[in-house]
Amino acid sequence: MDIHDIVLYIKNNDSPAVLASLTGVEGHSYRKAGAVMLFFENGSMGSLSPGCLESDLQLRTAEIWASGQPEVVEYDMLSPDDFSWGEAVGCGGKIKVVLEPVKGELKQILLAANERMARGESLMLLRKLTSQGGYSYELAAGTVAGPVSDSIAFSTLLQPKPRLVIFGGGHDAGPIAALAATVGFRIAITDWREGTLKNEFPGAERVICAPVEAAARLGISCGDYVLICSHQFQRDRHFLEGVLPFNPHYIGVIGSAVRINLLLEGLEVPSSLHAPVGIPIGGEGPEEIAVSIVAEMIQIKRAGSRKLSKGGDHFESSRYLSSSRTKQTNGSLQGFPEAVPGDFTRERRAQ
Repeated sequence: MDIHDIVLYIKNNDSPAVLASLTGVEGHSYRKAGAVMLFFENGSMGSLSPGCLESDLQLRTAEIWASGQPEVVEYDMLSPDDFSWGEAVGCGGKIKVVLEPVKGELKQILLAANERMARGESLMLLRKLTSQGGYSYELAAGTVAGPVSDSIAFSTLLQPKPRLVIFGGGHDAGPIAALAATVGFRIAITDWREGTLKNEFPGAERVICAPVEAAARLGISCGDYVLICSHQFQRDRHFLEGVLPFNPHYIGVIGSAVRINLLLEGLEVPSSLHAPVGIPIGGEGPEEIAVSIVAEMIQIKRAGSRKLSKGGDHFESSRYLSSSRTKQTNGSLQGFPEAVPGDFTRERRAQ
């Protein structure tokens, strides 16, 4: 569940709700620090565990809403002798969860965040401890909380859904758009042929224009994911030339290696280019190919990097025009880290 969906639910519903934030992890955990979920009457959005802790958290929400005060809950699953959690859950970690009633200042600041996220802004929601034992709230622009401060209790990253811009409304674009939408992408489709966009792509932004105009018309930015799949060589080239100056986060091109080499002739190939596109799973047909492509985009979105390891495929380097791997540094966590994204160490593979 995306934080964007949780904030949007809060905007559209006035019923009581409690926000649960995973603020600390020691050892193994199903979710990492920074994960959030929302509890409301007769339901919830998101998850913090495989389903083991949610019922206990749900039982606490009525009292938290009534009191108007946050509560900190710790679950210690490190000890195998702890039959209350350790054996039942099997995660073998220790986690810290903060439950906050979504009312007053917190609700107002989340509504303000929703408007800013709708404009494409990424924000950090900062909590500072008050003398009454609660929190005061502040929105900071960007994706990091800034210098560690004793006054900051914890923070939550609020990011808009990334946008996937698909150039070409052919039969293979439909499954890609549908699958990408279900995993948290906003969809935009552009094509020069009006007929290809008439009845497909429900809920997507649609732009009908010449390929050379598409990047400007769509307002392509460095946070966008772009997929080129019109299967019209010259138009693909014009669209790609228009997109490159905006340095999108991801550019994928569907087609053979021979065709792509011709398409890129004379152009400076950016590190964000994935061509041929997708994780090598041996997919056949539009639906399986969509899985391959969307999986690659998810991998890049989660890692926050443009240079990624793509599983254990020994022959991966033969498919890509440029190849590199990313190695995440995993260390044991001491105590409870702040809920901010982790760091990645990049390691280039020798060709």
